Amino acid sequence: QVQLVESGGGSVQTGGSLRLSCRASGYIYSNFRMAWFRQAQGKEREGVACIYTGGGRTVITESVKGRFTISQDNAENTVYLEMNSLKPEDTAIYYCAAGPGGLDCLNPRRQNYWGQGTQVTVSS
Repeated sequence: QVQLVESGGGSVQTGGSLRLSCRASGYIYSNFRMAWFRQAQGKEREGVACIYTGGGRTVITESVKGRFTISQDNAENTVYLEMNSLKPEDTAIYYCAAGPGGLDCLNPRRQNYWGQGTQVTVSS
């Protein structure tokens, strides 16, 4: 089992920045991927960014490219989502997810473990 704990959400104004953290504990595979998803009220959960912890390869969804960055600290089993130039449409609950390596890392149905979520609110 893997446990994921997110932190770092909050409220900011348009153009502001936040950094989310997700710390993993438990049985961490050597070939693992961790991802960030978000779900806005009334909308489906969507993949935002993922990272393959073995090699560091990242995948970023188009709507946040150039604004969001995913990174990792392997020693701490922690993944970060740096969010800059935030917009009101970024408002959502952000979830950390994880699973063994493989394709389609931003598909919510391909995730084995989920965190509890952290709220991000961007006001205009």
